[in-house]
Amino acid sequence: MAPISNYEKVEFKTIDGTTLRGWLYAASGRGPTIIMTPGFNCVKEMLLPEVAEKFQSLGYTALVYDPRSIGDSDGLPRNQIDPLKQIEDLADIVTYVTTLPSVDPRLISLWGMSFGGTISACAAAVDRRVKALVMVCPILSFFNPKKREKAFAQLIKDRQSQLRGNEAFTLPPFNSKGENPIGMAGSGGPGGVEAYGFMNAVLDRGAPNFRNRITLQSYYKLAMWQPKELLKLVDVTPVMMVTPELDAMSPPNEQLEAFEKFKQPKRFFLAKGKGHLTVLSGEGSDEILDSQIDFIKSAFKGTLETTS
Repeated sequence: MAPISNYEKVEFKTIDGTTLRGWLYAASGRGPTIIMTPGFNCVKEMLLPEVAEKFQSLGYTALVYDPRSIGDSDGLPRNQIDPLKQIEDLADIVTYVTTLPSVDPRLISLWGMSFGGTISACAAAVDRRVKALVMVCPILSFFNPKKREKAFAQLIKDRQSQLRGNEAFTLPPFNSKGENPIGMAGSGGPGGVEAYGFMNAVLDRGAPNFRNRITLQSYYKLAMWQPKELLKLVDVTPVMMVTPELDAMSPPNEQLEAFEKFKQPKRFFLAKGKGHLTVLSGEGSDEILDSQIDFIKSAFKGTLETTS
């Protein structure tokens, strides 16, 4: 999962003093940079290093990192997923990379997979230093309407419990049936089952600081976030979306609907035969990565053609 490569362990501060940590795959000379954000409760070792290596081999500096409260990064409560904080943190990560000798601050791209794709897009909505955005299988909806009221009641009950001095309640993002309280990301279906199996195998694949639990209050944070509204502000940055044809965690039609609302220039890539967790590996993955490199290169040069 995390092969030996030419990377340097780095750490950097956010505006509130939280230390984030990651791996910097520096290019041999000053040039473009890609900041890579992992998925929901995921650590940098999960799926991203192989992609970062590819970018590095083509002359791009790539940074993979653990979001706050996850993996090697600081932040309390541990494994509390706070999308708005993660979006703010990305602005500080952009600031950090502009100080690096291998980085041309005029050529910065955000790249995110799954939940990280949506985080990256929301960050790009307000940060004009970002000159290209790649969203790979973004998750755009979180609460199943049929589960919402029960979930909200659980969230408030947990807050009341914490005020009485009890520990924050934690749970796996997916149980053995592939379910979670809010019905997100294919909960209760093939996508949820796939995610459960993937998460449970992570520790055996070289991610020692991965913790397969999140705080229940993570769902409260999600309830306060309306990413589809923020995406309307991505009206300057060129956007590429990579959608797996067989995505069972984020409906392909929902991804396409979001993509169609972005302004030009933009590019859509349908990854045929791929699922949410297989989109970057196996047969056809080179074509998918090459299409991203071509997009980023064209975005930086200002030569992207509009699409019909």
